[in-house]
Amino acid sequence: MRELVVLGTASQVPTRRRNHNGYLLRWDGDGLLFDPGEGTQRQMLYAGVSASGITRICLTHFHGDHCLGLPGVLARLNLDQVTHPVDICFPGSGAEMLAHLRGVVPEFSGLREHPVEVSGPVPLPDAPFAFEAVRLSHRVDTFGYRLTEPDGYRLVPERLAEFGLAGPAIGRLQREGSVRVADGRTVTVDQVSVERPGQRFAFVMDTRMCSGVEELAEGADMLVIESTFLESEAQLAHDFGHLTAGQAAKVAAAAGVRTLVLTHFSQRYGDLTGHRDEAQRYFDGDLVVAEDLMRVPVPTRR
Repeated sequence: MRELVVLGTASQVPTRRRNHNGYLLRWDGDGLLFDPGEGTQRQMLYAGVSASGITRICLTHFHGDHCLGLPGVLARLNLDQVTHPVDICFPGSGAEMLAHLRGVVPEFSGLREHPVEVSGPVPLPDAPFAFEAVRLSHRVDTFGYRLTEPDGYRLVPERLAEFGLAGPAIGRLQREGSVRVADGRTVTVDQVSVERPGQRFAFVMDTRMCSGVEELAEGADMLVIESTFLESEAQLAHDFGHLTAGQAAKVAAAAGVRTLVLTHFSQRYGDLTGHRDEAQRYFDGDLVVAEDLMRVPVPTRR
C-alpha cells in the first residue's frame, strides 16, 4: 500500500475544521510521519492508523505547528511497546529543541537520530528507497525531503513466450540475471523485460520560493507542498517565508508532478475554493486540496 494519510492541514494555529500539520506516508512496509504538529496522536486515532506502523519521523523545522505533536507520538510508541527502531530526521541546528521534546515523555529507546546539516542524501538503515534532504528558505533552518524508489524492471509475458520461458525457469532468470533455454541460447533479463521507473515522493513545507523547492519537486509522482496564502497575499507570503497556491502549482507544472497535494492553509481562509481555482490556472494534473483525515493514494506507476 502506498498512500498519504492527511492528519492535519492548518498553518500556525488550528481551526475548528483543521488540525495542526501531520502527514503519514504509508509506503509498503514503511510509515513515514512528517511534521507531527499538536494533536497528531489524536488525529491518528480518527484516521485509523496505528503508532506501531511508524518507522521514520521527518521534521522539516522546529516551529511549533510542525513538531509539538512529537512528544505524544513518542509517548505512544513507548506505551504500545513498539520494538522496531524508528529513525528521526531533523535540522541539526535544532538538536537542543529535539532533546527538550524528547525529555518531556518517557524515553522511547528505539529512536535513532539523523541530524541534517546540509542538502544531500540521508542514510536510513534498511530503507528500500533513497532518501534526501534539501535546504529551503524559511525564517529558521528548514529542509524538505524526497523519497526515491530505485528503478526496476517488468517482465513482458510475450517476450518470455518467445523464448519458451515458463515456471521455474523464470524464477532462475530473476535470481541469476540470465538462463539457458532449450535451443542453447542464453537469455538475459534485459531481453524479456522493460524498465519500470521507481516512484518519487516529495515533501515541501514552510518556505518562500527557492531553488530547493524546484529540486524537490522535479519528477515527483506525488508532491505535498505548503500553500499558505493566495497570490493576493504574495508579498506577505514572501516576508514570512511561505508559498502561495499559485506558486506551488507553477512549480508542480514545470517539474512534471503527477499528483499535487496542497496543504498548510492560513486560518484566514475558511473556504479553500480560491486555492483550488488559483492552482488550476497553472496545473492541469491531479490536484488535491487536502482536508483533515483524507487519504490520497500515490498514483500508479508511470
